[in-house]
Amino acid sequence: MKSILLFLILGVCNSLYSQYQMEYLTRGVYAINEGNGKVFVSWRLLGTENNDLAFNLYKTVDNKTTKLNSKPLIQSSCFTDENADSTKANTYFVKAVIKGKEQGADKSFTLQPNAKPYLSVPLQTPPGYIAGDVSVGDMDGDGEYELIVHMTGRAKDNSQAGFTDPPILHCYKMDGTLLWQINLGKNIREGAHYTQFMVYDLDGDGKAEVAMKTGDGSIDGKGNVIGDSTKDWRNKNGYILSGPEYLTVFNGLTGEAMSTVDYVVPRYPTTQNPTSDQLKQMWGDGYGNRFDRFLACIAYLDGKHPSLVMCRGYYTRTILVAWDWKDKKLNKRWVFDTNEGYHAFAGQGNHNLTVTDVDGDGKDEIVYGQMTVDDNGKGLYTTGIGHGDALHVSDMDPDRPGLEVFGTQERFDDAGANFRDAKTGEIIWKKPSVKAGSDGEGPGRALALDIDPRYKGFECWVAGAGITSLFDVHGNVIADKTPACNMGIYWDGDVLSEILNGTSIGKWDYMNSVTNKIFDAKDFDCASNNGTKANPCLSADLFGDWREEVIYRTRDSKELRIFSTTIPTEKRFYTLMHNPQYRLSIAWQNVAYNQPPHLSYYMGEGMQQPPMPNITIIQPKK
Repeated sequence: MKSILLFLILGVCNSLYSQYQMEYLTRGVYAINEGNGKVFVSWRLLGTENNDLAFNLYKTVDNKTTKLNSKPLIQSSCFTDENADSTKANTYFVKAVIKGKEQGADKSFTLQPNAKPYLSVPLQTPPGYIAGDVSVGDMDGDGEYELIVHMTGRAKDNSQAGFTDPPILHCYKMDGTLLWQINLGKNIREGAHYTQFMVYDLDGDGKAEVAMKTGDGSIDGKGNVIGDSTKDWRNKNGYILSGPEYLTVFNGLTGEAMSTVDYVVPRYPTTQNPTSDQLKQMWGDGYGNRFDRFLACIAYLDGKHPSLVMCRGYYTRTILVAWDWKDKKLNKRWVFDTNEGYHAFAGQGNHNLTVTDVDGDGKDEIVYGQMTVDDNGKGLYTTGIGHGDALHVSDMDPDRPGLEVFGTQERFDDAGANFRDAKTGEIIWKKPSVKAGSDGEGPGRALALDIDPRYKGFECWVAGAGITSLFDVHGNVIADKTPACNMGIYWDGDVLSEILNGTSIGKWDYMNSVTNKIFDAKDFDCASNNGTKANPCLSADLFGDWREEVIYRTRDSKELRIFSTTIPTEKRFYTLMHNPQYRLSIAWQNVAYNQPPHLSYYMGEGMQQPPMPNITIIQPKK
């Protein structure tokens, strides 16, 4: 009851604030060939629509159109067509029904004859490269997503010496049309911690931009060179410790560089030839490890417009710089630097971050590991627990006001697993990690999902360091075994999360403490990314109803394959992409160590229907 009252209060309060400007999306009709004459069809309920909105579903075959439902569909936004001829093209579309009056049809989806049970996106992968992390954005304003693919060749971790291949970014339409290629060149090192590419509509024109760190010799989608192409700033160990650093915003449709500024804050005030001792004094080491650890995100810092936030460092000194993109210019909004009055905030960052409104003022904060930066660029709080590898933020405990944070602590100490209040940083509970054998670090992964309906709220667990139990939101042990500690996904028809690990999706059997496999992309010649991190290219609610899609590369990286559930559901929620926290989670999902996206409301057993999000939809400009 307290949780319901809080939602009502927050809903009233949020209406007093500016509305988040969110992207326009079509109805997102999507159909999957199940075989044996069955086709599963689903579509979006938008965040601006009432949950009781009714729909009629139509199918066109051989120029003949029929309505598939006998009465308007209200309970869910999916339907199984059990009389489909898979040897022919089947075109599906829906019409909303308002007060008994049928509205016009949005964009249809055509399932081609003998279609595979996935959407295939052919790639033009450069020789020696594979398709890595993926992000999405609407580049042309048509309400459908394009795919931005980080093509990765020879890569190195920051702690590893050696030369790498230039990072390459591709942009594809869903049919495989290559819109552009950006080659970042030899002066940008390849690796999970270097190139954080942000894809978002930054200026509210209905079309997404792409922003990332660039260097001398980076080449945009039009073939234009950024900086001085004759320069090679790599040292004998393959590190780049000197030379200029840039931040560039690219046109999402053409890949053309629209604005390039100096990267703030540089590795050292005199960026040309800093000594190893100077770098060590500033960052804790001088060989190119700690100061080249980058993160990035998008945040609605004024509660209305998105800002680009580029970050540097988390082991020691930490810097976040917020930028606004307006009139084709980057304008610096604020700089947060732990060297400038926030020494207690240093060394608290993770290999990932989260963005959401933690204090209910209608503006976003950046949850940066064990510290949080307020919307105005001031430090909100730091727990002092220190660096960790995993981070999860949502309304994990629906009986407790506000949001919670679950994460890890990398060193062996009393907070190997820790659960805190997202607004205040108050530690609600923590579990110590224990050094075992030759393991030199604390727990490297953590996960928080609702997987057991017997306990209200999320379940939490970590991998390694002697913490082997499954905990409820109060820190109580509820099982001695845990599922894989990787990612989660909404796939079947209930509101519990499924386990996403490598190429496999499974359901946690809480009675027997085992995971039962539902789906495996390996059966379709697909592979996961990022080595032992074993994540898909992307998991997100890309189209269809509120359940999530998952994107994998084929083993030869010649194709992306997008998989979607075919399991019917009686649940209906607005598209997850119209929940601001979730949408921003998709923007940062590719950053460093990939983490699953989370919602700003409680999704799980016993949940209430989520309130409509405080958003306004941007209509694309012609």
